[in-house]
Amino acid sequence: MRNRNINTKHNYDNVDFSENQSFVCTNCGKTVSYRGAGSKHRNHCPHCLSSLHLDSIPGDRSADCGGIMEAIGVWVRKDGEWALIHRCKKCGRLSSNRIAADDNPVKLLSIALKPLALPPFPLDRIEDIMIDFSLTDEK
Repeated sequence: MRNRNINTKHNYDNVDFSENQSFVCTNCGKTVSYRGAGSKHRNHCPHCLSSLHLDSIPGDRSADCGGIMEAIGVWVRKDGEWALIHRCKKCGRLSSNRIAADDNPVKLLSIALKPLALPPFPLDRIEDIMIDFSLTDEK
């Protein structure tokens, strides 16, 4: 039996999440259709890649938070499939969701490349850092 936390804020028991349904993204305001996701499940907006913090366990709709889940990273699963890493702007919880067939490819790549564009060290000192590492390796 599923653990359900029924609350008035997010009660999705009577909502039809079929392919013919659509919703308006809370983050970017664009209309999102379930058609085109490549599966029967739509868990984030294909335009801004944001989601809502609705689940404690995937699919249970028991989270009380309801915050916007911001896509902060991507990772590659063992089978080569990409997945988004979401962080709730309200409570900080992290979750992982597989990408959808119609996700914005520019947005996906910009998230994937962000660590390269903003490294944890100053780029103007990269040569000095590399020399320091090579001297350390020689010892």
